[in-house]
Amino acid sequence: MNITQLLNQMPGAVAQGLIWGIMAIGVYITFRILDIADLTVDGSIATGGAVAAILITSGVHPWLAVFAAFLVGMAAGAVTGLFHTGMGIPAILSGILTQLALYSINLRIQGIGTDLGSRANVPMSINKYKNMLVSLRNVGNFSLDNPIWLLLLITVLLIGVMYWFFGTEYGCGLRAVGANQQMARAQGINTNTGKVIGLMISNGLVAFSGALMAQYQGFSDVSMGRGAIVIGLAAVIIGEVIFGKKFRNFALKLLAVSLGAIIYYLVIQVVLWMGLSTDDLKLLTALVVALFLAMPYWKSRLSARKLKGGAGNG
Repeated sequence: MNITQLLNQMPGAVAQGLIWGIMAIGVYITFRILDIADLTVDGSIATGGAVAAILITSGVHPWLAVFAAFLVGMAAGAVTGLFHTGMGIPAILSGILTQLALYSINLRIQGIGTDLGSRANVPMSINKYKNMLVSLRNVGNFSLDNPIWLLLLITVLLIGVMYWFFGTEYGCGLRAVGANQQMARAQGINTNTGKVIGLMISNGLVAFSGALMAQYQGFSDVSMGRGAIVIGLAAVIIGEVIFGKKFRNFALKLLAVSLGAIIYYLVIQVVLWMGLSTDDLKLLTALVVALFLAMPYWKSRLSARKLKGGAGNG
């Protein structure tokens, strides 16, 4: 085991963690703020990548491409929200239905401009599209071309915007929808509209992340979002377990989510360096998420036993 090889791979893990951290913030909005388990993200992250790849290869500036991906992701979130609120379909099933539909839609998007009708992937070479925002090729450079700097800036700006928005009257209303729907309705808040808006913001961020990921890895693929919800949950749970006691402020909670994604990818990189097969990554992810999900429960059980033991001694 060469420690130098591991150190050389760490910047790439940090860059991936920052990109997935943006996606994880989107997951946090639905999972923690709205109290909805949204499975749309496995499809909307690939949608963001597909839209960005097609636009960039068609000559559109990458910034406009990621903005378009954000808007299309919001549209996907709106579909899930309308399935849930307008048709009475449970939220988890609404997300599954949208995710399923997006697979075919993503194939069609990636086939735009060709006579193929649909494509499973779209390559984007940095040699041909030199103005891409982030690239894996530059992750080892100690220069402004390193994608980590731009990703850090985007993350800070995103946390700032989300902190501002959820501090507004409407943003507080969205938080109230997830905390207590009955009380929110009593205060005159339209909970159905709030859920749709929350799902739109969430999936917009997820698609934005997908657009960055497609540029970073140099291609978009129809399956690039497979298992994304699990990675997003892993980032949320890891961030809460490690930083939950210290990070009480809402902005710090979002920062914890981003840090959770970075920690997740650093752990994955270390495990791969130790010899784990890439075929077992999904299994490892599931185990990591299960472990961190169980930690609050184990802590509560341990505290209850200590209290019980203390009462018995008294």
